[in-house]
Amino acid sequence: MRGADKLLEEVGGEPLLTRLARAGLAAGLTVIVTLPEPAGARGEALAGLDVLRVPVPDAAEGMAASIRAGLAACPEDPAGLMILPADMPEIDAADLALLAEAFAEEPERVMRGAGEDGTPGHPVIFPRRLFPALAALRGDEGARRALKGEHVRLVPLPGRHALTDLDTPEEWAAWRAGRSG
Repeated sequence: MRGADKLLEEVGGEPLLTRLARAGLAAGLTVIVTLPEPAGARGEALAGLDVLRVPVPDAAEGMAASIRAGLAACPEDPAGLMILPADMPEIDAADLALLAEAFAEEPERVMRGAGEDGTPGHPVIFPRRLFPALAALRGDEGARRALKGEHVRLVPLPGRHALTDLDTPEEWAAWRAGRSG
């Protein structure tokens, strides 16, 4: 992003991080947000929201550090953990609720958001039995390793909600142009 913070990009008149936290709350979920230290503007974007903010002192390690911190902060032995990368601007409360409902039907199975065409995407809900695998993650590969050998249920979300992940200013500009045109 050449110095900009993609999680603070405006979507619908508010920072993306704020929007996704609100979506989780609107879906009735406990929202845990992992933040590097100091949290700075990302922390400010969450002001007034009933979310659990979790510092990640070793954030430089990569995604695994955030996953481990979020997992460790889970309140009271949950049935599962939904992992949502915070750079997905099309995810909304209905998408999160749909995944949560699917998981409630099959709480021992991994649920994964997918595009309408079935392409695997995000978010992903991991059942409690996979928590040890998540706790063992290291580096910047995310939770992909914990999915090995799992019979994952893909949950199609509208359009490209589960697939749109914007990482560069050019991707953000193209996405915005596509939405307004």
